[in-house]
Amino acid sequence: MDIGNKLQRARTNANLTQEQVAEKLGISRQTLSNWENEKTYPDIISVVTLSDLYHVSLDYLLKDKEENTMTNYLDYLEESTNTVKSRIKWAEFLVVAIYLAIWALAAIVFWFFTGPSDAFGFGLVYMMILIPVTTFVLSLLIGKNKYYGKFRWGAPLAFGIMYTLADYATFSAANMFCNEYASFYLPDWELIIQGTIISAIGLGIGTLLALKKKTK
Repeated sequence: MDIGNKLQRARTNANLTQEQVAEKLGISRQTLSNWENEKTYPDIISVVTLSDLYHVSLDYLLKDKEENTMTNYLDYLEESTNTVKSRIKWAEFLVVAIYLAIWALAAIVFWFFTGPSDAFGFGLVYMMILIPVTTFVLSLLIGKNKYYGKFRWGAPLAFGIMYTLADYATFSAANMFCNEYASFYLPDWELIIQGTIISAIGLGIGTLLALKKKTK
């Protein structure tokens, strides 16, 4: 017996209609019908929910006396898991790439497209708006989607360091260059605190959103 037939029989034995089950799972009736007809397969979380709803064991839904396991479904789960992992890695790469692109763009604009009279405008647009907002938004996404696993908790410090280096690679470097390096400027480490706080707020809000979604 395949998983589609098992899901249909378990639902019937539980005296539930497709509409009732779909409403409890927050899906459309057509989606449930596709599962029962094996046009598509439910994810493992949905299978666990259905086993509780139908009062049947996971062994009943996922194992077959003759074939031992539901081969097609397990292959589907493996493929789906690999797809999800690939998408997560791609998203994690994009987070880093987007930030580095904006960080590099700030340096390029500063050195090649601004003059002394533009310094205030550059500082306002890039150092006080664009980079902080980017830091906040990307940190929120990291927290909400739990990117980088346990290493995500180091994101605020990493963003703080990059925020400091953005200033060091522009204003501080320009001052040293103008003074022909007669005065050597160390990075303004106070900016690490600012960047870290901005990132920590975004990460915290993202984490809370993830927890809220999980409890629904």
